[in-house]
Amino acid sequence: MSAAAKTTPSHPRDAASGSSRREQSRSLLAACLAHALHDGYTDGLYAFLPVWQAQFGLSYAMLAVVRALYFGTMGGLQIPADRILRRVSPRAALILSTLAAAAGLLLMALPFGFAGLCVGLVVAGIGSSIQHPRGSMLVVDSFGTSSRQPLGIYNFSGDLGKAALPAMIAMLLPIFAWQSVLGLLAGLGLVIAAALAVLTPPAPAPNHAVEDAKPAGGRGGFRILTTIGALDTSTRMGYLLFLPFLIHGQGGGLQAVGVALALLFIGGAFGKATCAWLGDRLGVVGTVIITEAATALLIAATLFTPLALTFVLLPLLGIVLNGTSSVLYGTVPELSDGDTGRAFAVFYTSVICAGGLAPILYGTIADHSSRTVGVLAASATAALIVPLVLALRPHLRGSHSAAPARRTGLQRDSEDAA
Repeated sequence: MSAAAKTTPSHPRDAASGSSRREQSRSLLAACLAHALHDGYTDGLYAFLPVWQAQFGLSYAMLAVVRALYFGTMGGLQIPADRILRRVSPRAALILSTLAAAAGLLLMALPFGFAGLCVGLVVAGIGSSIQHPRGSMLVVDSFGTSSRQPLGIYNFSGDLGKAALPAMIAMLLPIFAWQSVLGLLAGLGLVIAAALAVLTPPAPAPNHAVEDAKPAGGRGGFRILTTIGALDTSTRMGYLLFLPFLIHGQGGGLQAVGVALALLFIGGAFGKATCAWLGDRLGVVGTVIITEAATALLIAATLFTPLALTFVLLPLLGIVLNGTSSVLYGTVPELSDGDTGRAFAVFYTSVICAGGLAPILYGTIADHSSRTVGVLAASATAALIVPLVLALRPHLRGSHSAAPARRTGLQRDSEDAA
């Protein structure tokens, strides 16, 4: 046992990261709060789409373009934000990201019309581009080689925000003007920013053990993983573009849209744990094949079900639609090229940009054919992942099969006991 570990008996330090248990808990809580808020902002925008379409007279393709202003900015600035803010403390980075996102929502709420809406989406996207890589690295730096489970918790926290904020927005929209709802969301961001200032501990020491490791998967495996992540996100975002209108087509109103989004995201949150359980037993390849095949089938099924049955299917769809990302995300450190922070930034850039651009294609398809064809295009994208993930198998042998994962867990337990 190191001398550093002996000097802090009340708060033992993790040998892999140099952070005390209390600092680790505070770091994880702060990262989770920021992630939940930003992901809630992100997916809460879907509840506004029918309102904006009616007020500004937007087509499906134009709605996707408006949405892409946020997602494109958030995705395109991941790598620059990671590079620029590497020397900024996690506290400052997370607070800055939250304040920027809140400022963007406030700008959207002000009476500047469609131009203000577009500019506000860009500003909010800048804020979220900061949060993702810095929040992820805060967890990795705090927990070191034992960061897989905390990263899963961090990933799960985003789904809590996705479940809570869209439902809250849908309940408020029939009561208040959409500008007022955005103002309330901006105020929530200010509250979270204040909480982050209190919770976030001083910056942990950089985890060189993680960053210096050269995973066996190599760059080829990481490229395949990133491509799969991009297609998986494209499927999810494409379906979410049409979901409010599917619910309206089945006779549901604004509140029904909120319920549908909440059911989907609650299922997605549960899917994080379910897919982690499957991944431990079936491996990454087997888990992704199962979840993507089920995603394709369930998306197509919701086209032909009545509203009540759609509500039954949406939690099941959420499990496979959103749960896959947890398996992919947890594999990033192992298939990175040694620079874990940059790997997270690249992965986020790819998946978020794909999620921002793909719905434009799906929306254009729907505008020139029908909404049904657009939804089926999203379903087909999920099906395309099944043969692609087989190419990832050679890069994961010996590093991500079920048996090595369990041995790694035992090794972590031994390290913690030491």
